[in-house]
Amino acid sequence: MKKRRHAAWAPLLGLALSLGSLAVSAVPAAADFRLCNRTQSRVGVAVGYKDNEIWITEGWWNVAANTCETLLRGDLVARFYYLYAVDYDQGGEWSGRAFMCTRDKEFTIRGIEDCLARGFDRTGFMEVDTKEQRGWTVQLTEKTQVDSVRPSAVSPIPGGAPMPTPNPAQRSKTP
Repeated sequence: MKKRRHAAWAPLLGLALSLGSLAVSAVPAAADFRLCNRTQSRVGVAVGYKDNEIWITEGWWNVAANTCETLLRGDLVARFYYLYAVDYDQGGEWSGRAFMCTRDKEFTIRGIEDCLARGFDRTGFMEVDTKEQRGWTVQLTEKTQVDSVRPSAVSPIPGGAPMPTPNPAQRSKTP
C-alpha cells in the first residue's frame, strides 16, 4: 500500500545515490522495484517507467529513515526506471534530467508531455538502469557536503553494479 505525502521544500543537501539488484538467494526472491532509505530522514518518492508505449509516473511513497519499501510489485516491465525523491526532514532532493509529470498530492499520471498545460508539475527524475533484471533495489544515501560527494562514496549492494555518484551540477535547487 502506498503512503504518500509531499512536503515543503528546504535547502539542498549534498546527496548521493547507489543502486544494486536484489540479492540472489536459494529461496526465489520477489521481483520488485524497491527503495531502501539509508538516511536519517523521511523521504518522499516518485517513480516513472514506460509500460508498453505509455509513460507512467506515480507518487508519493513515504519511506521512513533506515527502512526499505517495495514501490512496484512483480517483474520489472522495463529496463529503465526513473526516480525522484525529497528529503522531508532536512530538505534536498535526488533528481536528474529526465523530466516527467508529478503533483503535490498522491498521483498516477499517464504521459510525460505537456505537464504544465495539463495542470501538473514538471520534475527532473534520475535514470535507473536495471540492466534488464527481474527486480532491482535502489539505495538512497546522504552526504553532508556537496564537495564531499565523489565516486568512492557510492556503495553497491552485493551482486549489483554501482552507479557513479551524481554530479552536483545535475542537482537542482528548489524554489
